[in-house]
Amino acid sequence: MKFVLISPKNRTAWNFRGDLIKDIINLGYDVIVTGPNDVDVDKIEALGARFVKIPMEKTGVNVMSDLKYIKALKKLFKEEKPDVTLGYTIKPVIYGAIAAKQAKVPRRYSMIAGAGYVFVAKTTKAKIIRMLVKILYRIGFSCAHKVVFMNPDDLQDFTSLKLLKKDKCCMVNGSGVNMQRFEREPLPKKPVFFMLSRALRCKGVSEYLEAAQIVHERHPDVRIMYLGEIDESMQDSLKQTEVQKYIDSGIIEYYPEHPDVRVYYRQCSVFVLPSHREGIPRTVQEAMAMGRPVIVTDAPGCRETVKNGETGYLVPVGNPQALADTMCKFIENPDLINKLGEASYEYCKEKFDVCKVNKTLLSHLDMIKTEE
Repeated sequence: MKFVLISPKNRTAWNFRGDLIKDIINLGYDVIVTGPNDVDVDKIEALGARFVKIPMEKTGVNVMSDLKYIKALKKLFKEEKPDVTLGYTIKPVIYGAIAAKQAKVPRRYSMIAGAGYVFVAKTTKAKIIRMLVKILYRIGFSCAHKVVFMNPDDLQDFTSLKLLKKDKCCMVNGSGVNMQRFEREPLPKKPVFFMLSRALRCKGVSEYLEAAQIVHERHPDVRIMYLGEIDESMQDSLKQTEVQKYIDSGIIEYYPEHPDVRVYYRQCSVFVLPSHREGIPRTVQEAMAMGRPVIVTDAPGCRETVKNGETGYLVPVGNPQALADTMCKFIENPDLINKLGEASYEYCKEKFDVCKVNKTLLSHLDMIKTEE
């Protein structure tokens, strides 16, 4: 039996889907992972999977490049004859399903790990691309047997847009978190805030920086950390200078990408993600697994991670003042950190443990049967 995971980025394959890959191998499948380059291939192969490089332009619409991607996937499927394929993110979802159908793969699945920037942005360019993406999604979904969503808002939006029918949809609680790797850790003695995300506006980084400035004015000694790649080539990215002024003024502690983010979760007492929209944010799950209360926006995908007032707090999207006030609530009522952190851990164990999430996903993929 063969399974092909169609991945947009090698790092997400081993970091977000590593436990899934191992579970599928344990079911007796030969697992093949596709990716766009040679980065981190050793980490994918260390899981027990085979890797096949299939170049892909992650962003933008380039007809010739996208046709080459479909052709390369189709060639792989015809050679390997997989029993099951699963693609996640826009291009693997759309073009992976098209190629799998053309190659007559018996079982074809797609996963929506979030609606993405194209559904959040309000620029004219984004609106034009959104029109094209909707057409492509309809084609891709028509080639898939089932589409897996991570939150009810995405499922509702995609079906209300008539991109697919509800009877083809199913749900999982995100990608799940390995609670043995992200173990619960003692909280620091003083409140420390932490955000982990690429420096994108749709992730709410601007609001976090503005909120940090407000908090710093009220409580200048409180540590506020931010870790994330600043890639100005991305359309939605903040510029280095926009972040730098907060670093230079001592408002935030900035860290670039790091191979082991647990180092930073251990230092924080509250995790913050003021994103505009997510699938189910993995970073929030990791923070919860390590016993941290969280502050997230009342937005699709984010609101599913918090019991408001019990495991953390929900704040309005795009409102740095509300975010700052909630951060100050933890500073001025430090007993909340322990109380909500404990509840956050228990909620994560109940809902986001990767063992439970993968079991649900594999049942949706008709690879295992769940107990009645």
